[in-house]
Amino acid sequence: MSVSSEIRPSGPETVDEPQDALLSDLVTFMTKDTPSVQHVLELTGAHLVRAGGLTAATVFELDSETGLLYPTAQLGEPGKRDNFTAGKVFRLAAGAAPKVTGEQMPIRLRIGGQTVGVLLLTGGNLEALRTDVLAALALHFATTLQGLAAEKQRQWVSHNTTIIRRLFEEGMTATSVEAAGRILTSAAADGFRTEHAAVCLIDATGKISYVHGVSSPDDEAFATALGEAIDQTPMWRAIKDGKVALVNDASTAQVLPSGPVRRMELKSYIAMPLMSAEGPVGMILCGDSSTPREWTFRDRIFAEQLSVEGTLIVDSAGMRQAAQAHVAQLSHQAFHDSLTGLPNRSYLIDRAERAVSDAASHGGQVALMVLDLNGFKQVNDTEGHQAGDALLQQVAKRLLGAVRDDDVVSRLGGDEFAILLTRDPDDAVASAVAERICDRLRQPFTIDGKQVTVGGSVGIALYPEDATDYEALMKGADAAMYEAKRDTKQYGGGQRRARPQLG
Repeated sequence: MSVSSEIRPSGPETVDEPQDALLSDLVTFMTKDTPSVQHVLELTGAHLVRAGGLTAATVFELDSETGLLYPTAQLGEPGKRDNFTAGKVFRLAAGAAPKVTGEQMPIRLRIGGQTVGVLLLTGGNLEALRTDVLAALALHFATTLQGLAAEKQRQWVSHNTTIIRRLFEEGMTATSVEAAGRILTSAAADGFRTEHAAVCLIDATGKISYVHGVSSPDDEAFATALGEAIDQTPMWRAIKDGKVALVNDASTAQVLPSGPVRRMELKSYIAMPLMSAEGPVGMILCGDSSTPREWTFRDRIFAEQLSVEGTLIVDSAGMRQAAQAHVAQLSHQAFHDSLTGLPNRSYLIDRAERAVSDAASHGGQVALMVLDLNGFKQVNDTEGHQAGDALLQQVAKRLLGAVRDDDVVSRLGGDEFAILLTRDPDDAVASAVAERICDRLRQPFTIDGKQVTVGGSVGIALYPEDATDYEALMKGADAAMYEAKRDTKQYGGGQRRARPQLG
């Protein structure tokens, strides 16, 4: 439908009358709030129909970064060569008067010495438009474009600043690279306002070790690629130089049929590499599946910023994760025996003192057992210290299998162990556990293909019947163990209950 068919002039009038009315209307509505470009075009269109036989009009906005024109408002049916015709205006001097070619007139839109767009008019009597009218029309369209561009820039800066601030606030608290990846995926989806987003992280060998998706059809866009080398994917080869890839038409992209772009059914997407100083860390992918999108220069700037900042977030989280693992390792070493992996005396003291304190508060009981192996020295002397170490490791496993998960099996040193029973054990329970331990230790051990036999002597002390604190409890259990050892005539071992240490 043409513009002229929508607007019907009433009564005879001169060519100047609609042009004067146009100038008057421009002054009127441009003194109000900044209208949209489409609004300005619709208000001026009716006057241009009468004054110049207007049939179509398009306002093109100029991307100052790329130099490309793209339509931002239209009246009537656009022509197939409108972009080409609008671009011809740049062949003329900046201040040159607009010229009619055929039935089209491109008008350069300038303000403050800067071109911000082009107004392309199509009509049968465009030569009748006065120079002052064209100048006023160009100025008003340029002013509108400039005002809207400034507002877009303000909104873009505000939005991106908010996203980056949120990324750092959340990302700098992430204690693992996986947590950082999830935060980064959410920030990318919100930052670009895309329907889908996903991140994949790679290990030191270049293989995909973690994936996370936001609103992807199967929640894990890279799930099938776990364990695969990322440099084997066409998408990674396109961005591995550290540059982001903005793809307007995903159907033409060189990607794997089973890859995330096809699985997420993206029509357009942005791929961002995560490249640290030590090498690649991973990749972010986000895009839309409902409609394609024309990515802008602003999108590229934000994608490059997200690529850099995202890498920093993942790297920082990795360092915190490594630091925590190192602290945990040091803590484990400080409170565990290096040979058997069992808790050491320091750990036992802490747990036992807390168990006694809890029992005192709730009227409960605690059992502490001290175990000494029978026949261990003979194994050490005849088979060697390595065999003795192997035997101690196997003993530790059997002891763990004889108690509950919340009980504590500790190596005190040499071939001496301690077992702390919680859950309010009485004499019968403690005796049953001690007997179970002795039975298990009587079974032969296989060391380097040879069978060796040992036993164990167990001393038992109960809180509060035999002692009122940890030190007395340990002393009583230790004394009972030596009593059991003296009474043991064979390696099979046995158990003894402590004599009360109460005042």
